[in-house]
Amino acid sequence: MFELTGFQRDLLYVAAGLDHPSGQTIGSELQKEIDTITHGRLYPNLDTLVELGYLEQGRMDKRTNYYELTEAGKTALEERRSWENQYVDLTD
Repeated sequence: MFELTGFQRDLLYVAAGLDHPSGQTIGSELQKEIDTITHGRLYPNLDTLVELGYLEQGRMDKRTNYYELTEAGKTALEERRSWENQYVDLTD
């Protein structure tokens, strides 16, 4: 997971928290925290996450794809969280 950009990791977290979100839904959710996310930034990064095996892409209809976290994506997020917890304890 260390090969991912921060934006790609954010996309994974958002996708993991939603049920079969479309790319547009992922972008809209993330845009609540980030100014503007363009189509040219969003979809190539989602494609990269699919190619790396962290997300699976399916079809809702002829024009809309959905994304789902794969087992590899879940494992990567768990390992990332474990690694972060070695350095930062936010339980206090």
